[in-house]
Amino acid sequence: MRKGSKKIESKLIAFLSYGIILELDEYIVLDSLRKSSKPLNPYWQDIESLTLVTKSIDIKTPVENVFTYFARPEHVSDQIKTDAVGMTVVPMDIKEGMGVGTTFRIIGDFSGKRLEWDCETTEFVRNEKITAKQIEGPFKKWQITNEFKSLGNNLTRVTMSVDYEMPFGPLGAIMDKAKFAKSAERGMETALYNVRGLLEGNGSIPVYITLEAYQKLLAEKKKMNDVPVSTALTAIIEKYNEIEAKA
Repeated sequence: MRKGSKKIESKLIAFLSYGIILELDEYIVLDSLRKSSKPLNPYWQDIESLTLVTKSIDIKTPVENVFTYFARPEHVSDQIKTDAVGMTVVPMDIKEGMGVGTTFRIIGDFSGKRLEWDCETTEFVRNEKITAKQIEGPFKKWQITNEFKSLGNNLTRVTMSVDYEMPFGPLGAIMDKAKFAKSAERGMETALYNVRGLLEGNGSIPVYITLEAYQKLLAEKKKMNDVPVSTALTAIIEKYNEIEAKA
């Protein structure tokens, strides 16, 4: 090898040692090198991947309707369905109104690779923001934030952000970081478009009730001073049972 080539190679290695920042569309992948006493590879051992994926969409419905829908994480996960990504949320410990302290398990299928992690709701500001983070699972860090902004009486902007750190350990060996980020991005886009269709009246609320019934439930909830949806639904059922008993 010529001397010039060796100099270029040494400079490249030095550059890689301090990290690489790659800007990929709307997310950033940050690689940083940590020290290791006995590295298997002097330049890539114990590298971590920090990724932030953010997507926004405007939905033609009041902010309280959108927030109430997103308050149940399984609602949104039901809409993350693509050829490469599937997502299921299993509620574990439900706090009042799905608020702070609520825990749930996420089961994700990423191009045939199955991952599971448990999350806890850490921030719950009505009609403004919901944040949950991983408390147990394969990621060094995983956090999702949904932010809501009213743009008028019948228009809401939703911004979904997923911030995670994926190590090059057993998980990194089977999950390509860039492909994983792209899969997450596509899944988020699909979910937001599907939710918009549902809340704007082009579909039905999955699993639980139709959109029309859901909107009526929201109206009853508002009459009852914005109690949790489950409380409003229980009151409606009790009222129905009383009518049935008198019939």
